[in-house]
Amino acid sequence: MAREVKTAELDGFAGAWTTAVVPAGFVPMSVGQVRERLLALSRRLAEAMLAEPFADRPGEQAGAALVEAHLTEPEVLRVTLQTMGEKLVHALDPGDLDAADVTARLGGLQAAVATGYARALRDATMADQEQLTKAVLDAQVGVEKELRASEARFRAIFAGAAIGIGIADMRGGILRVNPAFADLLGYTPAEMRRLTVTDLAHPEDPPGMWELYGSVVRGERDHVRMEKAYFRKDGAVVWTDLTVSLIRDEAGRPSFTVAMVDDVTDRHRLQAQLRHQALHDPLTGLPNRTMVADRLAEAFSAADPATRVGLCYLDLDGFKRVNDTLGHDVGDQLLTAVAARLDEALSGAGRLLARMGGDEFILVVQPSSGIDELSELAETALRVLSGPLWAGRHRLRVSASIGVVEREIGQSTPAELLKAADVTLYEAKASGRGRFALYDAMRNAREVARFELAAELPDALEHGEFVVVYQPMVELDSETVSGVEALLRWRHPRLGVLHPDSFVALAEESGLIVPLGRWVLQTACVQAAQWRRHFPNRRLLLSVNVAVAQAHEPTLADDVASILAETGLPPDLLQLEVTESAVMDASGPPLKAMWDLTTRGVRVAIDDFGTGYSNLASLRNLPVHTLKLAGSFIGGLSRAEYSDPVDEQIVGTVVRLAHALGLTVTAEGIETAAQAERLRALGCDTGQGWHFARPQDAETVTALLAEERPTPLL
Repeated sequence: MAREVKTAELDGFAGAWTTAVVPAGFVPMSVGQVRERLLALSRRLAEAMLAEPFADRPGEQAGAALVEAHLTEPEVLRVTLQTMGEKLVHALDPGDLDAADVTARLGGLQAAVATGYARALRDATMADQEQLTKAVLDAQVGVEKELRASEARFRAIFAGAAIGIGIADMRGGILRVNPAFADLLGYTPAEMRRLTVTDLAHPEDPPGMWELYGSVVRGERDHVRMEKAYFRKDGAVVWTDLTVSLIRDEAGRPSFTVAMVDDVTDRHRLQAQLRHQALHDPLTGLPNRTMVADRLAEAFSAADPATRVGLCYLDLDGFKRVNDTLGHDVGDQLLTAVAARLDEALSGAGRLLARMGGDEFILVVQPSSGIDELSELAETALRVLSGPLWAGRHRLRVSASIGVVEREIGQSTPAELLKAADVTLYEAKASGRGRFALYDAMRNAREVARFELAAELPDALEHGEFVVVYQPMVELDSETVSGVEALLRWRHPRLGVLHPDSFVALAEESGLIVPLGRWVLQTACVQAAQWRRHFPNRRLLLSVNVAVAQAHEPTLADDVASILAETGLPPDLLQLEVTESAVMDASGPPLKAMWDLTTRGVRVAIDDFGTGYSNLASLRNLPVHTLKLAGSFIGGLSRAEYSDPVDEQIVGTVVRLAHALGLTVTAEGIETAAQAERLRALGCDTGQGWHFARPQDAETVTALLAEERPTPLL
């Protein structure tokens, strides 16, 4: 889907922004001029949200543009960020971006606007600070004839400045501070003069800050600038934009330092809040996928390649059912309860519990002591989730599946580790849920190959890699070909010819089975119509398998009728094979479709009969013409002295019952002449298997039909 900016909604966002900014303080423009400027900035922000790759630079530029337009009242930044959060997303058509991407981009853009605004405001303040520094310099080292005038000017500027100013000697003793500096830290000027510069140190001072200060004192540089925290007298913390400048005497020797501090606590808190939002899940408060990626990148940057990292990748079983039955509000409450319980049980030093999205959680353990530690943590997670949880007024129970993987960082990458955990989680779900599975390299290789095969399926159909082969069905009495079963094969360019067992389940999972099944039916009917024209005296039955998903399609009967009309194949020469389970539901869509098809003349067969849960008495009420006996019953039939009497009785009973109901019976998987003879003796109508012919291409079947009898392949 294309990403685009919605013009009308963007104009509405600019209007809302203008309405919020104008009352926020002194605005040196008309309302129309403000709106014109903000509309241009709105478009730049909207385009930045949709750009690929995403970059937050336009946000910084927009923040700076507000300062350039003299929109510098503190309230302007707050209402700007608030309006962005409430309105900007509505002006976008995000296309292929999901909600998490949009939220992350919006948070990044808000942070960039705040950063650009603060930086531009700081630069503007610096220009004023330069004038103050010059006044200080003039007051302290000016020529004698200007001394008194300079001192008067300095006192006025020093005492009335809105930003904090402090003067210290070269040993760090505080000589003077103005009222703004003293008020900022909660002291009186006299109290601060009893302190030293080092008394104002803070644990979060930037790395190397004091080395830089030392270089100023030594005269190696004239000023430094950084963001610094101070403890107030009452213990609270304020954040400042600090500039320290060196004042030299007439000989150029360091004389004293001047510090200028601007209170940026609100901006710092806003940036911290935005950083937290970008790295945490808003529903559960846990770290999110972005923080997991950061933590793994940090872990894999360790110097020692033998450092071990472990993951427990957890997914709730059946969570979708909670959303579908009780609603998303209850689902969200359940996720919050699960997160709280997991956090209490699993979090600790060296562990990061995060929500990856939806009902997926992950525990990162670094450093890991080995797979035993990870297994214990997985067992703990399953145990703490086994008890009831409250979601609002609902008392619920959940289970989870967990994939566990642990390895040295020198043997993997973050992406490979996450992929391995995801595949292992899938294995845990496939093995019964409510349990954890350990990573297995061979199993992982199989699953990776399986996933890759699933990804290649859509292109395979588009590129014509699928083919249909045909296995003859033979009348056992006359040993003549009475029909063919159409079977699908995938001529994979890398793996060779693949049988349906390798890919049909993947096609069903992906939803491709419906168009693929229709293509098989279309292709086979075209070929069957050609055989009918070439052999007009033979009524060759075409049998085609119908997948469960196809049988549930409401358009199945109409699709079959359309294909028969296009190809010219008579309906009574087409037989659709369905599973027992597909037609046993007395009110299900497959049964309705089968009835519709039989009224149009199409035959229906139950495939692999005997392997499901059929109620034999119900066969008389089903739209069925043929039972295809599963190959597992045929294996026990050999020469009379070697036959399995149970299999023989089962086959004989099914044949007699089918004939009593007016149905024919086809035996699958016939591999020997003895099996064919026993089935003939038991009254079975037709058979197929390697004894008669393997599945073959259409040309080989054509040659076979041209003969009087098929040649058995022994």
